[in-house]
Amino acid sequence: MNKFKIFSLALVASASVAKAQDINQAKKAIDAEQFEKAKSLLKSIIKAKPSDGEADFVLGNVYLNQTIVDSAKIYYLNGLEAADHKNLNYIGLGQLDLDAKNAASAQANFGLATKDMKRKDVNEFIYIGRAYMNSTNPDYTNAIASLKKALLLEPQNATALLAIGDAYYGANNQNDAYKAYRDAFTADPTLLRAKMQLGVLLKGAKSYDEAIKSFNEVIAIDANYGPVYRELAETYYKWARNKPSTRQVNYQKAIQNYEKYLSLTDYSMNSRMRHADFLILVEDYKALEKEANKMIELDKVNPRIYRYLGYSAYENGNYDVAIKSLEDYMKVPSNKVIAKDNLYLGFAKIKKGTDAAGVVDPAAFDAGLAEIKKAVAVEPLAVEDLGDFGKELFGKKQYNQAASIYELSTTNTEQKNYLNDNVYYGISLYYANANKEKTAIDAAGLAKADAAFDRVLVASPTYDEAYLYKGRINNLLEKDDLIIKNYEEYITKTTAKGAEELAKPATVKKVVESYNSIGAAYANTDKAKAIEYFNKSLVLDPTNAYATQSVKALK
Repeated sequence: MNKFKIFSLALVASASVAKAQDINQAKKAIDAEQFEKAKSLLKSIIKAKPSDGEADFVLGNVYLNQTIVDSAKIYYLNGLEAADHKNLNYIGLGQLDLDAKNAASAQANFGLATKDMKRKDVNEFIYIGRAYMNSTNPDYTNAIASLKKALLLEPQNATALLAIGDAYYGANNQNDAYKAYRDAFTADPTLLRAKMQLGVLLKGAKSYDEAIKSFNEVIAIDANYGPVYRELAETYYKWARNKPSTRQVNYQKAIQNYEKYLSLTDYSMNSRMRHADFLILVEDYKALEKEANKMIELDKVNPRIYRYLGYSAYENGNYDVAIKSLEDYMKVPSNKVIAKDNLYLGFAKIKKGTDAAGVVDPAAFDAGLAEIKKAVAVEPLAVEDLGDFGKELFGKKQYNQAASIYELSTTNTEQKNYLNDNVYYGISLYYANANKEKTAIDAAGLAKADAAFDRVLVASPTYDEAYLYKGRINNLLEKDDLIIKNYEEYITKTTAKGAEELAKPATVKKVVESYNSIGAAYANTDKAKAIEYFNKSLVLDPTNAYATQSVKALK
């Protein structure tokens, strides 16, 4: 999950006490992640006192956090026209430069922001440190350097300590981050975000129970501090993912805490979007479809809503809605299409074309597969999401279709399901041909199946079933030498496992199959060898009809 961009720097004190009271209310709302409330307060401040540029700067930061870049820039430029604190807006423009990867221009803007600083001013250094961190191209080294300048002037400045803690955290320096957060909370016990970040470190270290204890300590101080419930939600989510046995309980706790977080922040479109993103993570698609439909009532033009509706409608079996929603989203040129969009659209098209018996219409399958291929072209690791879909087709005996899905992932050695997908690819191709007439056998497909099991044996040399399937594949291809070679290898590997393995009924059945297949392969060239192997079958299974009849025929 992406790190939340933190604006607790907004708690920096202001020069004018009367104005500070107003702007600090907005800054506290920002820290509490009540962004719509903060925007309303800041706009009121700008209207009441347009000569002070700090409100423009802080409001620009809120918009930038919400990725509304045009609005952010408008307020930064407006703030440059103010009589007081206009220099802060150069920092906002500097962050826009960092986002555009224009470091030289960013440095120039930061220079303008600090040019007329008084000797003991620290706020500019803190804001510049945050700009480096909050950029879409974060630079934690320069962030730390700027924040150290602030701490050199005010070693106990709680806001600077919190900020440098975030910079160390971003740079994966957990020890210094911990010390900075601890010192920040010691310097200002009302700075709950510093206390909360101690729990965030524990969450990152997968000490989920300890993280939850830490977050509950924050709640004990202030039960209405919304961000801590978001952190709790994320902790329960990560715990569920890392320990599947806790999945059901912890997903529910994650959802409950996220709902609490929303109740303490705002129900703006932005917060609903964050909620929808979280519902995707915890796989609560019924709630997601409900939320998406609510969002459409509020905003019929926001494109992301159609993505959410497409995903959730697919998961809830509403394939027509899924297809229409995703196609509506993707047909707008300005909308960024991600691999997941194509995957869901492809899956939905295939599901829509599947009848009650599980048979897929070829045209529907081809249309869906084309979308899935687009997803893999955009993001090769998207193949990690194909396994379950392929397995479902396999379970419905749609073997050729399952093979087409698995074929996309079987050569990508970087993906986590590489071994399993190759196994299913090979098996799918085998079963697609197992009951065909000799003239209808797809020799090229079976060669691909054989190659898939070769890849399996490279990845997992102890996967003995691969030899069994290679024997079966070559049986269909009538390649006697390879039939003998692979079934012999299976028997050798299985025998090496000992008497306990050989006593299992399932193993006996496979060994008998191997002996019979080897016997049949020898039948046309070496009758004695053939009889020898059929007799081995009869030792294990005296009533085996095929072995009995074959021995009689060969004598």
